[in-house]
Amino acid sequence: MPSQLFQPIQLRGLDLPNRIVVAPMCQYSAIEGNFTDWHLMHLGQFAVSGAGLVFVEATGVEAAGRITPGCPGLYSDENEAAMSRVVQFYRDYGHARIGIQLAHAGRKASADLPWQGGAPLKIDDDRAWQTYGPSAIAYGPGWPEPTALDDDGLDRVKQAFVDAAKRAVRVGFDAIEIHCAHGYLLHEFLSPLSNQRNDIYGGSLENRMRFPLEIFDAVRAVCPDNLPVGVRASATDWVDGGWDLNGTISFAKALQKQDCDFFDVSSGGNSPEQKIIAGPGYQTAFATAVKQSTSMTTVAVGQINDPFQAETIIASGQADMVALARGMLFDPRWPWHAAEVLRAEAAFPAQYMRAHPSLSGEPVPGNPVSSAK
Repeated sequence: MPSQLFQPIQLRGLDLPNRIVVAPMCQYSAIEGNFTDWHLMHLGQFAVSGAGLVFVEATGVEAAGRITPGCPGLYSDENEAAMSRVVQFYRDYGHARIGIQLAHAGRKASADLPWQGGAPLKIDDDRAWQTYGPSAIAYGPGWPEPTALDDDGLDRVKQAFVDAAKRAVRVGFDAIEIHCAHGYLLHEFLSPLSNQRNDIYGGSLENRMRFPLEIFDAVRAVCPDNLPVGVRASATDWVDGGWDLNGTISFAKALQKQDCDFFDVSSGGNSPEQKIIAGPGYQTAFATAVKQSTSMTTVAVGQINDPFQAETIIASGQADMVALARGMLFDPRWPWHAAEVLRAEAAFPAQYMRAHPSLSGEPVPGNPVSSAK
């Protein structure tokens, strides 16, 4: 039976050669929100990896929406020009498609780089900025209290998402993912742990979903009809009384009604009190629950590192696509190697074809090789 992991899939008007996604991975290497040569190298390697779709890391829709001073944004002409260089590389040399994750870090913004401790920047640090959230509730001990977004603030953030989406379209991205996970702003609105508003954006599940759904609608409205727009969400806060799978399924159903094209299911990130039970494929059951409750294309992510594991997830109907992050950092040629063991076909750039075992006299268990640009 042919490998299901390497079967093509369509997201709205986007045709993908396989079900492998490179998940967005923060690099903390931007300058004033601008991509650098590091990003060209980092994302460029995945352009020729054999994956179907590659996502750019969480990208702030406004300067205050970045996680750290080293995170990218898409709120200025300079940001747009720097990203265009990477997307053009994909057009010239890549065989993967490239998407962008639009984000606002909310109350978890204004933090230091991870290798410098990752703590919130002190107020007297000239790199720090004011943070925002649905309510004036700090992420945890030692974190500053965010400013609760008023009506003007909500309008500003919504417009920032719209403007960033327009820039993403101009740059030429193939897909857009809206970040509603990992404790960042839109997840903060969803969770009762971080959203204690008493207006139409707080209280009931319907009210807590309102702002993220408005953001999705606003972004979808300014994108071409054939461009897929999806969402990444945390399925649970891993905290009693927090955001949970039932809420996630309700959110997914609401998004489906608004023509969401894919739902990428992660978890956690909204509370330092979280108690995560991690292990290989530990989030896949969340993706399965969403898939069984909707007809949206569903993406599983979380310690999916073995080709047979990924194949089983797709072949058994647990999810429609799988996303790899650290596994791709460790082995940027993971799709090539997965194709070998699954006896499938993966695209190689012509410049690298002589590296394939079938061309060097080494035995290959029945898999062909496909050249690309």
